[in-house]
Amino acid sequence: MPFEFARAEIPDIVVIQPSFFRDDRGFFMESYKRSDFAAHGITEDFVQSNHSRSPRGIVRGLHYQKHPKAQGKLVRTLWGEVFDVAVDLRSNSPMLGKWVGVVLSAENKKQLWIPEGFAHGFFVLSDSAEILYKTTDYYAPEDERCLIWNDPEIGIDWPKDGAPILSAKDRLGLPLSRAEVFA
Repeated sequence: MPFEFARAEIPDIVVIQPSFFRDDRGFFMESYKRSDFAAHGITEDFVQSNHSRSPRGIVRGLHYQKHPKAQGKLVRTLWGEVFDVAVDLRSNSPMLGKWVGVVLSAENKKQLWIPEGFAHGFFVLSDSAEILYKTTDYYAPEDERCLIWNDPEIGIDWPKDGAPILSAKDRLGLPLSRAEVFA
């Protein structure tokens, strides 16, 4: 099978390890195959693909969109290495406020499936990193929300030295106690 699917500590988050084949020309891999993903419960349609590049020390996030434009995300790193994080924001979940963090890199080729109802962010570990993520709904700036990256109530153990570099928007993120969560 071209993929291994592993449930994270929050079972709706899935770590996906594609098989890849190296030879003297480089490598080949399937990064997505609808039938294999559906066999593991990931049946969403992807409508948009986003690509970002960031230098070392950047934290992007923790972002999410509220209904009607909530997004599921399939995230992978094309270049470099990041610590990728998802935070459960589903009010009816016993995992509300809990987080999962996974190292995604161009080398390990792991992907992370983050369904609707979660905030998402990452910290760049390498000199730079390029991230590609597919989303289940279109970007809607009016529906975008942001959790503060260092909320002590959530307690994410970011693998960083010193203060991260944040955008103005991300510096204004809200703590979980004041954030809009999913019903």
